[in-house]
Amino acid sequence: MAEAQRLLDADRPFHAHEVLEAVWKSSPENERELWRALAQVAVGITHLRRGNPRGAQALLSRAADRLDDYADDTHGIDVPRLTSSVRAIAEELPLDTPVKLTLR
Repeated sequence: MAEAQRLLDADRPFHAHEVLEAVWKSSPENERELWRALAQVAVGITHLRRGNPRGAQALLSRAADRLDDYADDTHGIDVPRLTSSVRAIAEELPLDTPVKLTLR
């Protein structure tokens, strides 16, 4: 989580996605959708950076829907706050502004 956050803070969302995807694929079954959602958030931001707002919106919305299934505090993540932030990004699509997103 710390490495993914560091990469997001450095505006390197694709690299954060790679870190989160590795965790997703190796996590226990009951946590896979959480990590998958977090990886989708990072790759959704990557799509924003690459000028693909439709892809970004689809991934971010899907990630927010997956995050809805988790408790308020999972692995130190304030899930409702994160979900709200992800939905706001999906709706506003800030193409030319760096997205600041805190996973924890």
